[in-house]
Amino acid sequence: MRNQYFQLVFHDEQAYVRIYPSLEGGENLKINELTAYLDRKKFAGYDIKALADALSEEEEVREVLLGPWDGYEVRENMEIDVSMDKMTAYARFYPGSPNGPRMDAKEIVGSLIRNRIKFGLDQRAIFDFLQSPEYCKDIVIAKGKPVRHGENAKIEYFFNTVKNLQPKRNEDGSVDYKELNTISHVKQGDLLARLIKEDPGEPGINVFGDSIKPKNVKSAKLGYGKNISINEDKTEIYSDVTGHAILQNGKVFVSNVYTVPADVDNSIGNINYDGNVQINGNVKTGFTVEATGDIIVNGAVENATLKAGGQIILKSGIHGGGNGTLISDSNIMSKYIENSKVISGGYVEAEIIMGSDVSAVDAVRAKGKKGLISGGRVRAKNSIEAENLGSNMGTPTMLEVGIEPEKKQRYIDLNKYVKEKTQELEDMQTIIENYGNMVKKGEHVPKDKLVYAQKLADQYKAESAELIPMKEEIKAIQDEMLETDGSYVIVSQTAYSGVTIAISDISLNLKEARSHTKFHKAEGEVKADIY
Repeated sequence: MRNQYFQLVFHDEQAYVRIYPSLEGGENLKINELTAYLDRKKFAGYDIKALADALSEEEEVREVLLGPWDGYEVRENMEIDVSMDKMTAYARFYPGSPNGPRMDAKEIVGSLIRNRIKFGLDQRAIFDFLQSPEYCKDIVIAKGKPVRHGENAKIEYFFNTVKNLQPKRNEDGSVDYKELNTISHVKQGDLLARLIKEDPGEPGINVFGDSIKPKNVKSAKLGYGKNISINEDKTEIYSDVTGHAILQNGKVFVSNVYTVPADVDNSIGNINYDGNVQINGNVKTGFTVEATGDIIVNGAVENATLKAGGQIILKSGIHGGGNGTLISDSNIMSKYIENSKVISGGYVEAEIIMGSDVSAVDAVRAKGKKGLISGGRVRAKNSIEAENLGSNMGTPTMLEVGIEPEKKQRYIDLNKYVKEKTQELEDMQTIIENYGNMVKKGEHVPKDKLVYAQKLADQYKAESAELIPMKEEIKAIQDEMLETDGSYVIVSQTAYSGVTIAISDISLNLKEARSHTKFHKAEGEVKADIY
């Protein structure tokens, strides 16, 4: 294979460019490459059309007159090009005239050095060219050493760390909360986690000899609590006891499950346990169960309080009587939730949610035969899904998505505080200005009043400064509320009138029932599309 190339030739005191056709699939020359070369050699007045016609010839050698010859032979020469990433240098050689001198290895290397190319020179490529020259072809003449990027440290866990396990669904659409496997059992001596240390990588070098640093990598270390041992090089941790393992905020804990064989009542009292709690009976009114891990209740929860660092799983449900409370850093699953307050750091799933205040960082789902959310207020950052919303009696039901509930409450509280504080500051400013005007007019102001005015001015300055970060936080939350394209509410069957759907800063009050609908934010309003 040979590219099409050209050569300057001289006879009869005239200069010509001789064009050799490509062979065996070689590339053809571009006219601008040829004209650029001729311009560098100070030729002018040549016939561009004649050059283009000659370049289009695919089989025979053609010559095109350039003009008078100045009597000097032309040396073989080269052009150098470097890739954008500075990792590859290309040489493109042009032949000399038939009697012109050829380049040698020293001259080629010298040209590269003058162009600051000093790393990765390919001596074999230079030798091959000198032995078998190829013209008008990009030849890789130097290559840099690629940077090898490293990898962040990572931790492999050898127990179940998944926090979004779903309850089993039966064929009839009901949910079986008895079929759950959320506890990661471990035995004494079991490997719990292994640290794979960071790989810093290796620097590269470009053809100019510049060092290229690999990307920064992150280190890590194994975090763990009681009942766990670590090996000498701190890369593996093992369980000291037989029990269960949980991953909490990047830290591994192992503990035995605390099992309550019957009800949580006066015979048991309140529970506060560092681990998982399983209650085989009910949780009676007025009692509190707190656990750093999961709480599983096989019976019902009355007007009681459950707080978990892991999941809360109620295989029956909660009838809170207006004061029952479930708080979990992870997910909450219950057959029903009635007249209760529920706060979840993950998702909430129940078959029925009635008259309750429910907040979830991720999603709220009412699934199963009824799949009902009716009354109260339900909030989730990403989505709310239900079979039915509200009731045919027009029960007021508030649904909110688009921002984390705690953040939205923070936004409401901040706005209220800033508004009240701004009014107080305006009142202070009026008093300060009144005293200032009295002084300017030369009126007598008692010393104690001047001291009071100065203290008030200092207080005004300090409290005004305190409002600045609060206003910035309000603005940041406002900006986040505007970016809620992925948040939605879905009703698979019927959403009745009386339901209000809010997506961040806008809302839609249903005046009539809607079926099979997805509510989402678009074009500054809540859109309702058939689902």
